[in-house]
Amino acid sequence: MKAIQKHYPGDADHIIASTDLQYGKISIDTRFARTSKNPVDKRLDFCAYFLALIKTLDIRGESFDTIRKICLEVVTDFVKRIPAMLINTSFARVFLKVFNKRVSSNSNPEGFIANIITDKVETYGFGYGIDIIECGICKLFAKHQYQKFSPILCEVDEITSGLAGLKLIRTGTIALGAKKCDFRFKKM
Repeated sequence: MKAIQKHYPGDADHIIASTDLQYGKISIDTRFARTSKNPVDKRLDFCAYFLALIKTLDIRGESFDTIRKICLEVVTDFVKRIPAMLINTSFARVFLKVFNKRVSSNSNPEGFIANIITDKVETYGFGYGIDIIECGICKLFAKHQYQKFSPILCEVDEITSGLAGLKLIRTGTIALGAKKCDFRFKKM
């Protein structure tokens, strides 16, 4: 992790080893995501590692702002540019219907529940949006008493959207007390 090496040049190996150790403990809570029929749950393994890094830095006594800064740098280092999906194709419409069926329910109470929004008006003409009704990330962070850090992962959504050539438009997140996380996009 370049960000860890940059901020902790003499202690990076120890921090990464501590993060890996924390991840081993936390990932027990996200094992279900590997076989979940809800594809949004697949994000939880990444989030478990992120939580492990946060815990490691918090145990070191780092401030919220420092932890936030390092986490966002880590994400920027790892996320690759992905193209925006071509929403106005017949394949995409069929895909979104199937995807909506898989994300709108979950057999594991620790996972996500979401709704796919395809109304052109509600999605600013983009044709695709997501409402997260239950956030597996918030549940995971709360289970480990680290919910105050979960809004950092909300910022990650903005970074990944930007790397995909999209501007994320959101009115609220569950991590900050909203009833849902709404994801709407505009092409940049």
